[in-house]
Amino acid sequence: MKKTLISSVVAVVVFTLLLGLAYPLVMTGIGQVAFPGNANGSQIERDGKVVGSKLLAQKTTGPRWFHPRPSQTGYDPAATFFSNRGPNQRSAKAFYDAQAARYLRRERPYNRDLTVADIPIDAVTTSGSGVDPLISRDNAEIQARRVAAVRNIPLDRVKQLIDDHTSGRFLGFVGESGVNVTELNLALDTEAR
Repeated sequence: MKKTLISSVVAVVVFTLLLGLAYPLVMTGIGQVAFPGNANGSQIERDGKVVGSKLLAQKTTGPRWFHPRPSQTGYDPAATFFSNRGPNQRSAKAFYDAQAARYLRRERPYNRDLTVADIPIDAVTTSGSGVDPLISRDNAEIQARRVAAVRNIPLDRVKQLIDDHTSGRFLGFVGESGVNVTELNLALDTEAR
């Protein structure tokens, strides 16, 4: 029995060192060498300062910016979660109605014919994490008129920036293409300089 106990303790120590220390260090090292930008959070730098991440939406206010999807977390990456709203819940309907009304108030002055039926689904629903930086191309194109008008930039230039920050479908057929709002807003800032 003593021999079994000793071999069990040795196995626990060896596997703890191997899987709890060596493996994570090796994987971190490989990530840092092979994918340094991704391993460090896909940070976006401007003038030597980190201003965001390509992977996270930022809260935007005012008409000068493209707006990301609604967030349950206030765009706090430390507190990501989803809403768990079901289609038959009254609170879900009230939330979606409020988001649609907010979207129409913001966009209709620049898109006079915009109706509730025209609103892209991602403009009123939260993402699974609450900090997803991608919006649909339809959502971006509706917002483009507002951003162009407020910033006094030609609409064609704003649409070109949308094209520049649109990612394709994964492997060419999985999922939908999306526009990275964080990068797009930073590109708008660069245009203004």
